[in-house]
Amino acid sequence: MFELKIITQFAAAHRLLNFKGKCEQLHGHNWKVEVFVRSAVLDETGLVKDFGEIKAATHEVLNGLDHQYLNDLDPFRRENPSSEHLARHIYRELKNRIDDGRVHLTRVSVWESDTACASYFE
Repeated sequence: MFELKIITQFAAAHRLLNFKGKCEQLHGHNWKVEVFVRSAVLDETGLVKDFGEIKAATHEVLNGLDHQYLNDLDPFRRENPSSEHLARHIYRELKNRIDDGRVHLTRVSVWESDTACASYFE
């Protein structure tokens, strides 16, 4: 089995409703995002997938989040834009862009700081 990982980032503001702590106040993060892709079989070039394709797909998804107030975006109007929900949202948006029968998106991790992250996988 082969696994690829790309790392990228985006910046955005949010607040966690009903949190009962400092994070209930408006604040922002520079989120680091890790995207993991797997395949048991390489293509004819010897690749799982071109890193550029994974980065481009991820950029498309993150473009809608970057420099936004996340609470105002449709995916987060009914649920808090927590790192957990962000990881799941990014995963679901990327899955159809990356999975092709041979290559599979396996996990998305979203870091809100250097010491704390949430991951989502199916």
